[in-house]
Amino acid sequence: MEQRQSLDDLMAKSNAEPRLAPQLRLKGNVVLEGSVDYDEARKVWNGAIDKRPAMIAYCAGAEDVARAVAFARSHRICIAVRSGGHNVAGLSVCDGGMVIDLSHMKRIEVDPVRRIARAEAGLNLGEFDRATQEHGLATTMGINSDTGIAGLTLGGGFGKLGRKYGLTCDNLIAAEVVTAEGKILRSSATEHPDLFWGLRGGGGNFGIVTTFEYRLHSIGTSLLVASALHRYDEAREAMRFYDEFARRAPDEADVDAGLVTLPSGERFFSITGCYVGSHHDGERALSPIVRFGSPVETRLATVPYLEIQSGGDALFPRGRRYYWKAQFLREIGAGALDALLDAYARAPNTSSLLVFQHVGGAIARVPTPDSPYANRDAAFDCFPVAIWDDPADDDANMRWARELWSAVRPYSTGGVYANNLGDEGEDRVRDAYGENYARLAALKTRYDPTNLFRLNQNIRPAT
Repeated sequence: MEQRQSLDDLMAKSNAEPRLAPQLRLKGNVVLEGSVDYDEARKVWNGAIDKRPAMIAYCAGAEDVARAVAFARSHRICIAVRSGGHNVAGLSVCDGGMVIDLSHMKRIEVDPVRRIARAEAGLNLGEFDRATQEHGLATTMGINSDTGIAGLTLGGGFGKLGRKYGLTCDNLIAAEVVTAEGKILRSSATEHPDLFWGLRGGGGNFGIVTTFEYRLHSIGTSLLVASALHRYDEAREAMRFYDEFARRAPDEADVDAGLVTLPSGERFFSITGCYVGSHHDGERALSPIVRFGSPVETRLATVPYLEIQSGGDALFPRGRRYYWKAQFLREIGAGALDALLDAYARAPNTSSLLVFQHVGGAIARVPTPDSPYANRDAAFDCFPVAIWDDPADDDANMRWARELWSAVRPYSTGGVYANNLGDEGEDRVRDAYGENYARLAALKTRYDPTNLFRLNQNIRPAT
């Protein structure tokens, strides 16, 4: 028989003293270890993660989240918070504790006149984009439609619109938050502004956001896209072109690139750009991509925005095994080129990628103290992505990604994007937040002094 219980039932069977147990009436449900659907419920996007929580609490709203937090705190249960479950290190699930799952919370309201979206934390990017695109609106939202909006926003948020309109967190205008005390707060520039500052890039350290309010932008329903695929023996010159072209591109142009391998085993360098603006201006801005060199394949076409946003889905399906290490670059100089091409030539399988995400533009013009996101002077986020299926290949794939990262490390800024961090320790978390770290630690002390929310890119309380 399926073992699915409310927190009230679980609490009644708990060995904890009754006076410690909060009074709960969860509208959602709890899946316990041993239930029929437990193994499916504990899965996350990265198939390399295999953790066994004691319970998974599917919440129906902010009140459920508050009750689950209070229950976990009073019983000293470790908490993991899950929306889309895309954290590469699997920090949205835990061994022996409680997963507070927001994935059933999917309400969204779009105000096309005020250009604002109010979205619950269980939405993924595809669901959010489909709702806003009904009105020709959008805001910066990732590259994989299966990613949850919550983790993306709280860690910063890259996307095709970022160079024109800023990071996802730069477009956040308010949030509903459940604190470590189990209180439900509204946070904005005028309500708990210190907390609002921390939510715009500081990760899940200060509470569980249950609802986000975003500023939207009118982009229509399609954008101009240009792409080119270059042979590996011509990749060096193509990468030099990409470096110079991307760093000089207007804010309206987002140009990503990567070293890729086809199923045949042939390696290539791929460039893909899109333009946020008129198609006439976009053609003038992006046409150099298809004209440069002797690419084996090119494209210059108007593409539906929803298709662009789901373009990476086939590369990153749920259930495969993933590992990466990221770092920022201000340029792709000769030393970095040599290191990248040499290391990628030893990629262990045809799924392995080396990714360049184009940043800068509007992202770079936000003063560093205005939000926790500190690495605004970077031009590219650069990271190897190891993708495989057989657990026997874990060591080879992870070793390759680490070696490539280490080879490029001397040419990096030293910074890292919080959403691309694995379980890499406090020093790398500090690298993500730079000069903002001390302020974040003080904020953590105020809102979560016991570090209840610690399964994240963790910022320790200052005291």
